[in-house]
Amino acid sequence: MKKILVIQNKRIGDVLISSVIANNIKKVFPKSEVTYFVYEYTAGVLENNPNIDRIISVKEKELKSYAKLFQTISRIKKEEYDIIFDPYSKLQSRLICLFSGAEYRIGLKRAHKDLKLPFYTHPISHLKHRTKNCGKAIEDRINMIASVFELKEPEYAPKIFLTEVEKQYNRIDSLQKPVIMLGILGSTPQKSMPYTYMVEIIDYITENHLGTVLFNYAPNQKEEAQKVYEMCKNKNRINLDIYEDSIRGFIKLMNKCDLLVSNEGGSVHITKALDKPTFTIYSPYVNKEHWCSFEDGDHHDSIHLLEEKPDLFSSFTLEERRTIEEDPNSLYKELTPEMILSKLKPFLEHHLAGFSS
Repeated sequence: MKKILVIQNKRIGDVLISSVIANNIKKVFPKSEVTYFVYEYTAGVLENNPNIDRIISVKEKELKSYAKLFQTISRIKKEEYDIIFDPYSKLQSRLICLFSGAEYRIGLKRAHKDLKLPFYTHPISHLKHRTKNCGKAIEDRINMIASVFELKEPEYAPKIFLTEVEKQYNRIDSLQKPVIMLGILGSTPQKSMPYTYMVEIIDYITENHLGTVLFNYAPNQKEEAQKVYEMCKNKNRINLDIYEDSIRGFIKLMNKCDLLVSNEGGSVHITKALDKPTFTIYSPYVNKEHWCSFEDGDHHDSIHLLEEKPDLFSSFTLEERRTIEEDPNSLYKELTPEMILSKLKPFLEHHLAGFSS
């Protein structure tokens, strides 16, 4: 039996997307034992996945301690894994790979990193462009498997697995339908559009569509979420009491909602995995080609400033986006509510058409 480890020390969306490695490597090695090594706060998106046998979760700050890192390296080495996948290739994960003793150490190359040390037995280059509507981030992870092992009929869509109890979630059963979830803040300030712009979008939805609006945000963003709420016109249409502060809680809640409109982030990937309609607002610095999984202009749609005002990006490529990642506010302001609503309006009309006015 093969022992397989997937190291994905990154955010929620990255971890969920990386679950396609488990779903596909089990096709190659059906009797293998697959373990995921992730940050504690992301583990919820992997729970109940029948292709994942074990989850090792750590606190993000702990791995930044060299003492804790060396303990982790020792622990992984003792596990005697046969195959390790390292999609993100951080310093910590590269060192874990290097000293693991695994026969197959498969990692994605990072162009700006010097890989003179033999961290990987199989360093895999990123694909130059996406060729499928699953997005390049997913294609890259499938390619990590297919470049080394024979993989027939890859499965590209990440999945969320709910228990029967979770499917019975009923906190929003009494709310007026449709229930529209709004991801009002990005996972980082750089992924959050200006509050005044978000408020205009919220006001449009509450003025033109029936139903109940819920807010999604990280637990540590409650104060910022309250600020957004106070700026809104139709507060009676927004329910702040229905909120879940855990990943599994959000999954149960979102599974009962009708659609999501959100800044790009983990909530979008969760909602797509639940097969609920999504409209994504991308930060100007985010490379949409990587993360626009399954966007078809119908069930899943989005807007990115690059597509609306390409001339603004003429001085740099998205591969050089680090220059604007530090402060995307000036470009964010160019992505006006009017521009967003020009695409959001038909999306809402299409998906909310079945609800009586």
